[in-house]
Amino acid sequence: MLLTNVSSPMGSTASSWLAEQLPAPGGVCAIHQPNLFPRLSTLAKLFAADYWIVLDDVQFARRDYQHRTRLAALDEPGRRQWLSISTHLPHGRSTLVLQALMTEPERCQRRTGQLIRQHYRSSPHWPGLRDVLDPVLDLFVTTDRTAVVAEASTRALLGLLGWRGEILRSSSLESRPDRSQRLADLAAVTGAKSYLCGTGGMRYLDPAAFQQYGIAVTPFQTPNDGIWAGARAISSLQPLMALGTDALAAKLRQLAA
Repeated sequence: MLLTNVSSPMGSTASSWLAEQLPAPGGVCAIHQPNLFPRLSTLAKLFAADYWIVLDDVQFARRDYQHRTRLAALDEPGRRQWLSISTHLPHGRSTLVLQALMTEPERCQRRTGQLIRQHYRSSPHWPGLRDVLDPVLDLFVTTDRTAVVAEASTRALLGLLGWRGEILRSSSLESRPDRSQRLADLAAVTGAKSYLCGTGGMRYLDPAAFQQYGIAVTPFQTPNDGIWAGARAISSLQPLMALGTDALAAKLRQLAA
């Protein structure tokens, strides 16, 4: 798939392929790396989008949330514990997200399951999470890729909350290298009318790259009170188990609107 020009970013062969893969154009796009049981701020942004492009061909960052998350105690959100997937970077610091490999997958599987159960099995909403958690845990021993597990954990939560969007991966799409231009090219593939941009992205994003496609850059920010107080710090598992699926989904729909 080759970029041709600004007004028509994909070649004819690619266009026919995309017609079979994508929902109708004109929706809202979010682009984000796969995160392990993501923070509520990340989950809320993806929930508000019609399509999520998984940014899997950028450099893996150990200090980010691609292989780890903070679990917060059910009744005491200020008490927190890191949950991490032991990950090897075969190409050192230049390793891409999709290239990162799990080490000791069976131990990581046991630890992930045990910690999540310890934190949240006392919740009356635990059975719903348990049902979607088991397939994610199974992946630890059927794949060696950290990103596969991380993406699956996010998909599981989105599905539980009733999200009906579409998912693509940046590694399968053509885009140009400049950071803002690349995001604009990826968003344009979906035919989006709006690109959701978090507070971090707004600090560097060049809106002109999106304007050439007629895509509006929409800042996305969560509130600072209530369940949102720890939205940028802790896994969305805690508010999910504290409120329940229906109540949290209602809050996400309200924020998206």
